Amino acid sequence: MNQFSTDVINLGRTPERFDGLVNTPVFRGSTIVVNSFSEWEEFKRNGGVYRHYGRFGAATAKSFESAINALEGGAGSMVFPSGLSACTHALMACVEANSHVLIADNIYGPTRNFADNILARMGVSVEYFDSTNLEALTEKINHRTSVVFIESPGSMTFELSDVAAISAISHQYGAKVLVDNSWATPLLFQPLKHGADISIQSITKYIGGHSDILMGVATANAETYEQLTKTGHLFGETTSPDDIYLASRGLRSLAVRLKQHQNSALTIAQFLTTHPAVKEVLHPALETSPYHDLWLRDFDGSSGVFAFYLKESKPSYVQKFFDSLKLFHIGLSWGGFESLILPVGQAYRTHTNLPKDGYLVRLNIGLESVVDLQKDLEYALKCAEQMLVESVI
Repeated sequence: MNQFSTDVINLGRTPERFDGLVNTPVFRGSTIVVNSFSEWEEFKRNGGVYRHYGRFGAATAKSFESAINALEGGAGSMVFPSGLSACTHALMACVEANSHVLIADNIYGPTRNFADNILARMGVSVEYFDSTNLEALTEKINHRTSVVFIESPGSMTFELSDVAAISAISHQYGAKVLVDNSWATPLLFQPLKHGADISIQSITKYIGGHSDILMGVATANAETYEQLTKTGHLFGETTSPDDIYLASRGLRSLAVRLKQHQNSALTIAQFLTTHPAVKEVLHPALETSPYHDLWLRDFDGSSGVFAFYLKESKPSYVQKFFDSLKLFHIGLSWGGFESLILPVGQAYRTHTNLPKDGYLVRLNIGLESVVDLQKDLEYALKCAEQMLVESVI
């Protein structure tokens, strides 16, 4: 992570262009005029006359995209109005009618809903597979497969996938590999360097960092960048320059925040592994994780989101646990400064074996004192355990 500390401060910033302002200002606008007829004709000759328009971004967007692209090691990045939008448009860029798509069984739920309800309706064949099992991929991939879409770690259950191996297999069949990399950010993992074709970030999460914007970005390699941007522009996607400005501001403190998220999350995860009310902790950076060796090989650190199973799943017990928390608030999303907790119960899977007992809980460890956060969880677990004892008596 340290290698990026200077990059996140400086990438995309050109103060000399804006009267010395250290941050690229917010540029709002639709119409962009040219200075002469010959300049207009030059745009036409380069095939870019329709791109000389506000919908294709001004300096605010382009500076942020250039920074993300440099961090990801891509040929170019494109911003989208949400993380889901980045996922769905990256998919749309790589499919056509009658093509075949393989999606990791542990993918982000809304991405799965899009595949089931939109891609399938368009005549795209959608299948799911266990992305931790390379044999499951080789059994299903074929020459109609246009996309293999994975998320690593997996949503809710935090399994890691071997992106390099999946990319090598997929490219033998001409399939593009898309990776939702929101958990790690480009500071901790760069999918394109491991063979993927598109890396996707939910800027809403860590890069924004303050729970006040909705935004996504997709970064592609040289073979896929034009394909990605052409599709995105044809859909007329635009992203608010105000949100992009906030995302750029969040980027500047990303390395510092991620370090705190990582350290606090590991402390909480290790505490939970020793608690008698906890069945299992799902965090790839723990030595007890079956994915720990892969994490050591591919990642430069870990972030602040992980999950655990409560041993007891009785509704009254679960309710008592959640209602006894003071610092952790129930809420969707993650990656912000505040700690969140999500009642999952059982993650939805069709091709992966998960525990049938226990109650799955997802944590977002924020920037509060880790001592206070641990005490909050300890107190809530104590309250739930006490209620369980009293109900037996």
